[in-house]
Amino acid sequence: MRARDRLQHPVFRYSAAVLFSAAALAIWSLIPALHESPFMLFVTAVVLTTWFCGFGPGLVAAGLSLLALDYVILPPHFAFATDATSLVRLVVFAGVSLLVGSLARQRSRADLRAERVQRQMADIVESSQDAILSKDVNGIITSWNGGAERLYGYRPDEVIGKHISILAPAEQRDEFARIMAILLSGGRVQHYVTQRVRNDGKRLTVFLSVSPLRNDRGEIVGASTIAQDVTTQIRAEEALRRNEKLATAGRLAATIAHEINNPLEAIGNVLYLARRNKTRIDEYLDMAEREVSRIANIAQQTLGLVREPASPAAFNLASLLDEVLQLHTQKLAAKKISVEKRYGDGAEILGFAGELRQLFLNLITNAIDATPVGGRLRLRVGTWPDWSDGGRPRVRVTVADTGSGISPEAMTHIFEPFYTTKQDRGTGLGLWVSYNIVQKHGGSIRVRSRTQPGRCGTVFAVFLPAAVEASNAA
Repeated sequence: MRARDRLQHPVFRYSAAVLFSAAALAIWSLIPALHESPFMLFVTAVVLTTWFCGFGPGLVAAGLSLLALDYVILPPHFAFATDATSLVRLVVFAGVSLLVGSLARQRSRADLRAERVQRQMADIVESSQDAILSKDVNGIITSWNGGAERLYGYRPDEVIGKHISILAPAEQRDEFARIMAILLSGGRVQHYVTQRVRNDGKRLTVFLSVSPLRNDRGEIVGASTIAQDVTTQIRAEEALRRNEKLATAGRLAATIAHEINNPLEAIGNVLYLARRNKTRIDEYLDMAEREVSRIANIAQQTLGLVREPASPAAFNLASLLDEVLQLHTQKLAAKKISVEKRYGDGAEILGFAGELRQLFLNLITNAIDATPVGGRLRLRVGTWPDWSDGGRPRVRVTVADTGSGISPEAMTHIFEPFYTTKQDRGTGLGLWVSYNIVQKHGGSIRVRSRTQPGRCGTVFAVFLPAAVEASNAA
């Protein structure tokens, strides 16, 4: 505890004023060299009293110092001065003491406020549930709060003074150097998801924010890191995506059954004809083989919604949209919905076909559900340079319908999980999963909708990096 903290009680504060003044008088009497400059000695006593004890005790010290100077130090000794010169010197001393004491008081108050704020910030950091730590430019850990101890399992004495790489998996040991290079170049690292390792070897998925630490000259001397454990959240989101993918495949079961029934019926007819007319058996078998291939295609498209390849591949979005439309042939015909397609050249992207098939399956299914009998479904695919991003090529896919539209209130929630306007028919995860798929592929999705009578409809526009751009970025 500092001296000023021990002198908060009035008895100690005013006693200290007497002691400081008495000490100044004692030092003056014991050191002859100070006899020529007693005023500075007593001004120092006033400043120290004000600094440690406050302005009231400082005034007492100033009064005692004036008394000592007048009665003991200034001639005539042990009598009060009456000459003009001594009186002027005493008045000047009093004025200087008050001025210096006032400045010392302000500085003391500022230091107290700064110290109070610093203690409060330290308490906030220490009690934070987030892991907060700091390290120098060489990666040596310099501070470690309670949240970091709970998250990583290390006590402060076990990690302070060690390199930050002890928290990183073996394949990410050079990550600190990359982050520090960003900070030294004037950047910040925000919303960064990475892997960390506890002291028991368990892997964690953490959400990092890293900021530079600077000295009084503005030079970067280290970095502070705030880490949040999002392992459970990431796992829950992955589980939701998998469940929605399986639910989507389940919802398609009825549609696929209708689609498969047609080729199965054709195969039955062909086999019947083949038995009746042996001379054309080869022709009938070719026809049956084509129908079997059609069934295989439908099954493969369904499996594509569940299985994911290990790495992204280049494919044409126009072909993928046609595959999705094929799954809705019966539904489109039943509602007499006309489909308008306009596919441009070069609509290739690099990505996961199964995920993107699920994305456009969600958008097209929603559009068909919202479109009344006799309505229209418009699909557009094209490429264009994104001038807001240096002219990099993008592929734009537009899914537009003439349905009932989306209300302004619903528009603010459509990409949130578990939000649905389909009541019991929807899971509320379709558009949320779609949004995440677009984000994963480095793209964006926009929506606009009208609900006015005679001008209803919704347009979803998906923007994805073109295959050339994606491959260059990789």
